Amino acid sequence: MQPRVSSMEDVRDSLQRTQPRVLNFFLLKIFMLFLVLGVGFFVFSMYMARHIGVQSLVLQAHSTFKPCGEELSGLERWIRPPPSLMHTMSDEEILWRASFVPQVKKYPFRRVPKIAFMFLTIGPLPLAPLWEKFFKGHKGFYSIYIHALPSYKANYSSSSVFYGRQIPSKVAGWGEMSMCDAERRLLANALLDLSNERFVLLSESCIPLHNFNVTYKYLMRSKQSFVGAIDDPGPYGRGRYNFNMAPEVNITQWRKGSQWFEVNRELAVSIVKDTIYYPKFKQFCRPHCYVDEHYFPTMLTIESPLLLANRSITWVDWSRGGPHPATFGRIDVKEVFLRRILEGHTCPYNDRNSLTCFLFARKFSPSALEPLLELAPSVLGFG
Repeated sequence: MQPRVSSMEDVRDSLQRTQPRVLNFFLLKIFMLFLVLGVGFFVFSMYMARHIGVQSLVLQAHSTFKPCGEELSGLERWIRPPPSLMHTMSDEEILWRASFVPQVKKYPFRRVPKIAFMFLTIGPLPLAPLWEKFFKGHKGFYSIYIHALPSYKANYSSSSVFYGRQIPSKVAGWGEMSMCDAERRLLANALLDLSNERFVLLSESCIPLHNFNVTYKYLMRSKQSFVGAIDDPGPYGRGRYNFNMAPEVNITQWRKGSQWFEVNRELAVSIVKDTIYYPKFKQFCRPHCYVDEHYFPTMLTIESPLLLANRSITWVDWSRGGPHPATFGRIDVKEVFLRRILEGHTCPYNDRNSLTCFLFARKFSPSALEPLLELAPSVLGFG
C-alpha cells in the first residue's frame, strides 16, 4: 500500500491542532515562573519583616528599659515640663490641654513652686540685661515665657535665661480680643509646667523693683492674686458696657482694671478654660470698649471675687494724661526717681497694711537700661 501523501490542507489542520498545545504549555511555564517568584518574594518579605520587627522591638525595649526600682519613670512623663516651648498645637488644643487640673491636691512628688514670668512683647527685650541680673542665681524658682510677633526670631545666646523661651504666637492688637488671646496663650503654655504656681504678665518696658527673693516671697505668701477690678460708674467703666452681654454679665458685675495682672494657678486655669464669658466679650466689647481692660477683671470678679486683691503690683504713671502712661528714659532714671516709686505707698496685703505695694514698674525705654544697671545694686537690691 502506498503511503498517503498529506495535502496542504492536512498540514494546515495539523498545525492548527498543535499550536494551541504549544501555546498552552508556554503559558503554563510562564505562570509557574511567576508563581515561584511570588512565593519566594513572600517568604523573603516575611523573613525581613520579622527580622526588622524583632530588631525594632529590641531597640525600643533597650531605649525604654529602666531598672525595676525606678517606679517614678511613669510619673515623670506627666510632671516634667515640655522640653521645648515650640509646638504645633492650635489655640483650642493648648487651652484644652492646659485646663487639666489634678483632682488630688497633695502632689506625690517634691514640688518647688515657681513664678512664671510671661513677657508680652512686639519683638526683642531691650531691658533683658537688667532681668538677667534679677534672675541670676535663682534657677529652679522661675520660668520664662515670651509672646512676640510671629515673624520675630530671637537671637539670645544659649547662656541667656531667655534662650528658647519664645512660644508659638499670633499678632495681637491693642484693645482687641487678640490681646487677650495672647495672654491666654501665655497662661496656657505656662500651665503645662506643673511647678508654676504664680503667673505674672509683663511687657518689654517693665522692670523689677526688688530682688528676686523679695519678689518670690511676696507672691508665694500672698493669699490673693493681684488683679485690679474697679466698679467705675463713669464713661470709661460702666459706660463701656453693652447690655447684649446679659445675662452672663450684668452691668453691676462690670469691672475695669490694669492689663498687667498677676494670678495664682487656680485663677490661671479659670482664665484658660473659660467658654462662658469669652464669646460675649469677643462679640460685644469692641473699641471704644477695650477688652483687655475689662474681660479678666469682670470674669474673675464673677467667678472668684475673694481671691482678688483688687490692685496691681505694676507701677505706672498716668499723670501726664492720654491713652497711654508716661514713658521714662535715660534722663528720668535717677535714684530719687526710683525711691519715689518704691517708697511712700501703703496697701493691703494678707489682711494687713504693707509698705511694699509694687514689685514691677513700666514704661521704661531702651535708653533707661544703662542708668538702671548702675542703680540696681544700691536701690533695687540686685545686680
